Amino acid sequence: MVYLVFGAGLLALFFGGEFLVRGAVGIARRYHVPPLVIGLTIVGFGTSMPELLVSLQAALAGTPAIAVGNVLGSNIANILLILGLSSLIAPVGMRLGDLPRDFAVMIGAALLLWALMWGGLLTRVEGFLLLAGLVAYLALCLRDKAEPEPEGAHVPPLLQSLLAALGGLATLMLGAKFLVSSATEIARDYGISEAVIGLTIVAVGTSLPELATSLVAAFRRQADIAVGNILGSNIFNILGILGATAAVTPVPIDPRFVGLDMGLVLAASIALLALAAAAGRIGRRAGGGLLIAYGSYLALMG
Repeated sequence: MVYLVFGAGLLALFFGGEFLVRGAVGIARRYHVPPLVIGLTIVGFGTSMPELLVSLQAALAGTPAIAVGNVLGSNIANILLILGLSSLIAPVGMRLGDLPRDFAVMIGAALLLWALMWGGLLTRVEGFLLLAGLVAYLALCLRDKAEPEPEGAHVPPLLQSLLAALGGLATLMLGAKFLVSSATEIARDYGISEAVIGLTIVAVGTSLPELATSLVAAFRRQADIAVGNILGSNIFNILGILGATAAVTPVPIDPRFVGLDMGLVLAASIALLALAAAAGRIGRRAGGGLLIAYGSYLALMG
């Protein structure tokens, strides 16, 4: 029965994330927000709602390792797994000149989190500090120049977009509750640590909206959405999710996170920056390398 609940939680997260993103993008298009900004903020943050809800549920349920592992594992999977798969469908363009601020914020947020982790506890004050960083980043994004929709483009009615977004959020909340409770039970039954469950099963499960969004964007040759989705999601995961979780309740840090896992978050972010600077895209060969790196990481965890 617990596996059925786990599967139901994953499905609810996937479909909830899909409706939330559709609704949010419809609202953004109604107000003429540029595609890259939609990817970085509305889509990136919207697809991270499962991570937010799962981490909050886990922290409040007394399983903080799942909350932190979920965020770190999602950030690793976003770059190595999701962009790796997307680039196999079609090379993903990402010019560093278009994204210097966003790369700087993503890597800076990871460095800040790593520094805070050495204390062994994310306090409420540190949580509010992370949230303040998110607010500042959003303010910078929303200063970008708006672009009008092409003439004749279909923009869904505002009410339809609002209902889709709210329905998606409600579905995500239900899915998050199912996923955390079932994943915790599975971990205990098999003697697997909550940290590993959070870094793998829960992290990949909550990244399904990012995966679906980036794969669809790759098929449609919409690199702005695919790359913006990942950068925005990784920024929101650290500043928004761990910030909000720590602001609600202090989050103890499992010592294992400070080593390999946080190091890989930074290494993957820097590798993505190097690809943007040197090649201006992720080609199929580079994408294959990202997937090999992700497989190696999973093998190290056994």
